[in-house]
Amino acid sequence: MKLRLIIALVLAFMLFGSTISAQDQVVLNVLAMDQAGMTPEDMGEIADRFEAANPGVQVELQFVLYDGLYDTIVTSVSSNPPAFDIILVDDIWYAAFADAGWVLDVSDRITPEMRDGIFEAAWDITTVNEVVYGLPFLLDQKYFYYNTTLLAEAGFDAPPRTWEQVADMSRAIQANGVEYPMIWSWAQVEAVIPDFVTLLYGNGGRFLDEDNMPAFNDATGVATLQWMVDQVNEGLINPASITSAEEDVRNVFSAGNAAFAINWLYMYNLAQDPTESQVAGEIGISLMPVFESALEAGIESSTNNGSMGFAVTAGSQKQDAAWNFLSYLTSEEIQIEFSALQLPTWETAFDDPALLEANPVTVPMFAEQFPWSHVRPKVPYYPEASRILQLAIQEALTGARSPQEALDDAAAQIIEVAQDYQ
Repeated sequence: MKLRLIIALVLAFMLFGSTISAQDQVVLNVLAMDQAGMTPEDMGEIADRFEAANPGVQVELQFVLYDGLYDTIVTSVSSNPPAFDIILVDDIWYAAFADAGWVLDVSDRITPEMRDGIFEAAWDITTVNEVVYGLPFLLDQKYFYYNTTLLAEAGFDAPPRTWEQVADMSRAIQANGVEYPMIWSWAQVEAVIPDFVTLLYGNGGRFLDEDNMPAFNDATGVATLQWMVDQVNEGLINPASITSAEEDVRNVFSAGNAAFAINWLYMYNLAQDPTESQVAGEIGISLMPVFESALEAGIESSTNNGSMGFAVTAGSQKQDAAWNFLSYLTSEEIQIEFSALQLPTWETAFDDPALLEANPVTVPMFAEQFPWSHVRPKVPYYPEASRILQLAIQEALTGARSPQEALDDAAAQIIEVAQDYQ
C-alpha cells in the first residue's frame, strides 16, 4: 500500500512538475526575412544567446523572402492571438499596419539610451504620427555597384557620376564584349519602386506633391520612365531585368555578366566572397549617379531608403518577452558584431573603431550616400498604390503603353485609393 502511494505521489509530482514547466515556457514566434541583412544563421545565433541568458524563453524563427513578407504578415494577424509575436516590417508598411491596429505602440518602452543613440532617420522608420511602433533594425539604401575589371578593359578608370555617363560607358563596354552592361530589379514587385524612386529623385522629380497627391506623372517623371524604356530597347539593360528582383541582380552581377548594378548593402560582401561570386576582388561601390541636369542643379546623388524595423504585434500575449528579445536583437553591441551584411541603426556605433575596421568600405560609403537617401511615401494606402505603379511601370517597359499613358492612369487610380482614406 505504501509502495502504491509513493508511486502515485511520484507520478503526480512528475505530471504537476511538467505542467508547471510547460506553463513557464514562453515561445516567441518571430517572422523575419531571408534576403537582405542578417542571414538566418546570424539570427539563429543571436536567438540562441538570448535563450541561454533567458531560461524559459524559446525563440522560434521563421524566414520568408521579401516578396512574401507582406502577405504572410497580413494572413498571420487575422488569427487571435496572431501567429507571430514579432514581425519584420518594411518602412512603407508601418502607416498601414498602425492604421489597422496590428502593431503595438511601444513609445513608453523606448529608453533615453535608445532615443539618443539611434539615428533620428532610423526612428522615422518605425514612427507614425509621433507614435513609435517598433525598433529600427535594417538601415539600408540602394548602392551603385560596378565591375572594376570591365570598366578598366573598356578604358575607364573611374565610375560614372551621371546616368548619361552610365549609358555612354555601357555602350563602350558592350562594344568590348559584354552583351548587357546593366542589370536592374524591374520585375512587377516592390523591387522596381525603389529603383524608380532612385532615378526619379535623381532627375529632380518627386513622388507626391505637397498635398500627398501623385506627382510622378509630371514631365520629369515621364522622362525618367522613358529613360528606363529607352535603355531596355537599346539593349544596354539586360532584358531579364523586367522579371528580376534583387537576388537575380546579385546573381547576374556576381557571375560577371554585368558591369553596373544597383542593390542593397548585403550584395557587397557576398559579391566579394569567392564562394558566392566569380568576380570577387573586382567590385567597386560608389555614390549613386544622377542625371546631368540634376547634377548641374546641385543634386549630387539620389537613392532610395529601404530600411525596416521589427514590431511586436498588438495581439501578442507575450508582449513583455517579445520586447525583451527585440531590445536584445537591435542592441548596439549585437548590431556592431553582426554588421557584415547590414550596418547598425545606432549612430553611436559609428564612433566605434571596430565597426570601421570590420567594414572599411561600406561604413564610409554609407556616410557618403545616406544624405541623398529618399523614402517612399509613408501613407496607409501605400501597398495598394505600389501595386498600381508596379503595373504601370511594367506596361511601359514591355511596350504595352507609353510612359505618359501608364503613369497618368496610375496617378488617377492612386488618387481614388487615397480618397478612401480621407
